[in-house]
Parts: sequence; C-alpha cells; structure tokens
Amino acid sequence: MNLTQRAAKLLHDFKGDNYLFGLNVLDRSGELAAGFGETALVISNTTRLKPVAEQVVASLEKHGVKLAGGKIVPGAGPNSPREDVYRLETYILHFKPDCIIAIGGGSTLDAAKAANFLAALGEYNPEIDPYFGTGLVTEALQKTDKKLLPLIAIQTVASSGSHLTKYSNITDPVAGQKKLVVDEAIIPTKAIFDYKVTESIPLDVTIDGALDGIAHCLEVFYGVNASQYDRVKEIAEVAIELIVEYTGRLVKNPHDLEAREALGLATDLGGYAIMVGGTNGAHLTSFSLVDVTSHGRACGIMNPYYTVFFAPAIEAQLRVVGDILRRTGHLNQDLNQLHGRELGLAVAEGMVAFSKSINAPTTLAELPGFSEEHIERALAAAKDPQLDMKLKNMPVPLNASLVDEYMAPILEAAKTGDFSLIKNME
Repeated sequence: MNLTQRAAKLLHDFKGDNYLFGLNVLDRSGELAAGFGETALVISNTTRLKPVAEQVVASLEKHGVKLAGGKIVPGAGPNSPREDVYRLETYILHFKPDCIIAIGGGSTLDAAKAANFLAALGEYNPEIDPYFGTGLVTEALQKTDKKLLPLIAIQTVASSGSHLTKYSNITDPVAGQKKLVVDEAIIPTKAIFDYKVTESIPLDVTIDGALDGIAHCLEVFYGVNASQYDRVKEIAEVAIELIVEYTGRLVKNPHDLEAREALGLATDLGGYAIMVGGTNGAHLTSFSLVDVTSHGRACGIMNPYYTVFFAPAIEAQLRVVGDILRRTGHLNQDLNQLHGRELGLAVAEGMVAFSKSINAPTTLAELPGFSEEHIERALAAAKDPQLDMKLKNMPVPLNASLVDEYMAPILEAAKTGDFSLIKNME
C-alpha cells in the first residue's frame, strides 16, 4: 500500500461507518440526518462556505429533512469565542432540532460541540467554565440523565480533526486565552469530510492546517506511552510524511486535488492521534497566542523548540521524524551519529527548514503584535490547573513549580530562534 492507502485504512479502522471521507461524499449528508429525525439545525458561515451549505441543504431536502428554524445559522469566529457558543446554544434551545449539522473548520465544530452540551445541561450549570477540563460533561450527564442531540460534523478544512475528536477549544477573547473541554461525550455522532471542498480555502488556512496536523501527530508521538507506541508511530509516520510531502505542492498549486486529498487524510490522522494520546507543549503555548496568530502557526513555531527540550527522552521518535525530514530534503545530517540534545537540534533545524519552505513563520518575533506580555501569559496559563493535562502529557513532564525554570527559556528561544537558550532537565 502507498501512503494514502495506508492513511485511508487507518481511518476506516478508527471510525468505521460513522465517518464518510474522500472525494465527492458531501451529498450523503441528508442520508445521515434522516436517520435522526425530521429537522436539522444547520450551522455554517454563508459566505465562503455558501456552496457547501447549499449542497448540504439540498441533500437534506432530498431526504425529507427540514431546516430547523427555516434558515442556516451562522457559525463561529476564529478560535471559537465563548459568545458564539452561547449564541448557538440559544438557537438549539429555541429551534428544538432533532439533530445538529455543523459545517466548517475547527472553530465552528468546537463551538457546536460546546453549544450542544450547554443546551442539554443548562439547568445543571449554564456557564461553560465548569466544563473546562477532562470528563466533566460526562459527569454532568450522568448526574442529570440528560442526553446530547446527535451532531453531524462536516469538516471543511484539513486541520484540527475536530470532526473526529473529544475536544472543544473555546476562547475568552477579552483575556486572550483559550481553554479546553476534553470529553468522550462530545465526539460527533457522525462525521463527513469531502476533501474536494478544501480546494477553495485560502493558502494561509491550508498552511495553518498542515502545521496543526503535524503538531497533533508529533506531540502525541513524543508523549506516547509504551503500550501505544507502535500504533501512534504508524499514525505519525504516515501523516507527517504526507503533510511534509504534499503541502509544498499545494503552495505551488492550490487546486492539486491529489495533494488536497493527501493533506485531508493526514490531518484526519492527526485527529486519530489525539484520540489515542494528548498534545502537550506547543499546544499549551498556542492557547496564549490567539490574539497574534492562528493556532496552526503557533504550534508550527513552537514545536521545534519543545523538540530540543524533550530530545533526551524521545530519541526513538526523533529518528522516525528525522528520517522523514531527510527523505523529503529538509535535513541533511547523518542522524545515526547523534544522540540526546544534538539529535533534537538536528531534527528541530529540519522542522524549521520545512516551515520556511512553505512560507510559515519560525519565531515568535515574526508575529505582528507579539510582545513580552504573551510570554508572561503563556507561563501563567501553564500553571492553570484547568490546563494541567498538557504539562502531564509532556515526555519530560513539568508541574507548575518548574514552569518558570524550564518553560520560560523555551519561549525565549522561540522568540528569536536561538536554540542555545533552551535548558534541558538533568
């Protein structure tokens, strides 16, 4: 099997019949919705995604499913602002649909997941803050005997994998801070990703998505436990090579459908990866950069620096990633002679070379609006108990008392690109 065939098999093994993916599968959305009842609340932006939303509505009509409220409801802004979650919750409560169909990238899908559980659990607790953390939605559902509405997630961006996962990232725009709900209960009931719809997305968004997909696989692979190592290694190996190989082709020709499909499969595998394990350092820092850059770019900048910090603990993983970067022309060194920090530095340089090849930033200082305040915010967030799972997922685990000593130098290094500032734990 070639890489794309291996990716498709891994995804089918992961989701089975609950996930329709590939080219030209969007028309089956009405068929899925009809299995849940007579009305569907359709959430989508109606500018760039208007053709996609109209195709979904036509499929609903064909299968006898009506639009709840008689209209398409606007999706969420970038990074799923909490006010969009509350707005979508209001539509669910007033229009009383039999199911929800969310069309969009990670922001709209994450907001729809959160709105769905708030609509069900509002009598128990109407604020979103108490649900940040792990397993708290399930806990509330068990206490109340409430049930979530069926949610069909229609992905339109090769990026977050949100249509396949238990995560909902929600942002407080005033504080400029993103937080996370992690819960099996919020996994979409069904999912669709027609990779052809990504052909129309802007190149910047394509690059963001590629970097996010790499981050999901890379961070989970770095922090994987021994019992899951072989499974995560295959997921990461296939996905990272597809992304590194095909993103450059899309920079040259955004209409390359073979590359669009490859990137879609790869970022979906990123979704699979974060259902097996958790992300860590780069994702944690990205949550504090929401006002100056996209999520994917933030992770893309940070991962080489965390790679150097983690290096002594992840030699096996670094050899896998390094081989991919060498095969694709981004790394020239002989890794067999390198160990520990030196191996990490070589792989990190290869990661930086890849980012530069797709015109992505490689230091925090390149981000318009970045300041020392962002470093202070990131260090404070790393000590927040609601984000503690990211510290624990690290292959070199930190706790709040170690953040200033070890994470601060990583952020300073990422500001300027000076790897020598990074301090490894003894």
